[in-house]
Amino acid sequence: MKLINQLSKETGLPIATIRFYEKSGLFKGQKLKGNTTNNYTYYDDEVSEKLDLIRDAKSVGFTLSEIKELIDAWYSKRISKARKLEILDAKLVQINDKIKALNGVKKQIAFLKSEVEKYDC
Repeated sequence: MKLINQLSKETGLPIATIRFYEKSGLFKGQKLKGNTTNNYTYYDDEVSEKLDLIRDAKSVGFTLSEIKELIDAWYSKRISKARKLEILDAKLVQINDKIKALNGVKKQIAFLKSEVEKYDC
C-alpha cells in the first residue's frame, strides 16, 4: 500500500492529477481500518496499473469517459470479451480517422512549404 506521494513518484503523475482521476471515479484509494490518527488514503498496485493505463489511453486520444469504460472492462469482469473488443475496435477506427486527417494536413503544409521555397512568397 502506498501513499499518494509515493504513487506520484512511481507513476510520474502530479498529485493533483491523481486526485482528479480518483474524483472522476477511475479508481479508489482505501482508508486503513482502525486507524484514527490520520486520514491518509492508501493505494495498491492495481491503482498503479490503472494510472499507467490512463496515461497510455490519454496519449492515444481516449476521453476520460472512454477510459472509465475501459477500466471497468478490464478490472470489473462485468463486461464481456465481445464488449471489450467493441470498445477497442471503435477506438482503432477513431485513431485511423485522425491519422487520415493529420496526413491531409501534413500534405497541405508540405505543399505550402514547397510554394514558399519556389516563389519566396
